[in-house]
Amino acid sequence: MSSPKIGFICGSLRTGSINQTLQQALMARVEKAGASCVELDLGSYDLPLFHGDLETPAAVKTLIADMTACDGIVMTTPEYNGSLPPLLKNAIDWTSTVDKTQFTHPVFGIASCSPGPMSGIMCMRQLNYILMRLGAEVVPTQVGTGNASKAFDAGGHLTAEPSASFADKMIAQVLTRISQKS
Repeated sequence: MSSPKIGFICGSLRTGSINQTLQQALMARVEKAGASCVELDLGSYDLPLFHGDLETPAAVKTLIADMTACDGIVMTTPEYNGSLPPLLKNAIDWTSTVDKTQFTHPVFGIASCSPGPMSGIMCMRQLNYILMRLGAEVVPTQVGTGNASKAFDAGGHLTAEPSASFADKMIAQVLTRISQKS
């Protein structure tokens, strides 16, 4: 079997986003674990605000195909007002109206980073619930990273504990489940 392909989706497009920093740190760890990575940048898909009366944009079908082509997907997301950011929720809503294979095929991991100590725990809980309702297999270990200003070294590597250990455990769980499904 070839190396597993892990897609990464970040719920933040903001330049300098701490969740993009976390995503890059996780991608480096996934590559070190022997898998290949692909970034599914939600900013590159032309997804209007979901509206049931709109015709499904071609970009939705492209995103579905890109997600389904992955063996695993790690979603890294900020927490806005105790909830998912609209960018990520919109992508989930659009894609789930067309198909569910993009949720039932890959194995999912969830991560969040916050400037304060709570590490996006409310958002991760909601994302886990939504993904599971759509039929996704979500590994049990999530990577919550609080106090972002102290969580990464100068090279952008995740160094804070227990987040770094959680990252390695989540990655191992995703890769193990992928190999078990093959």
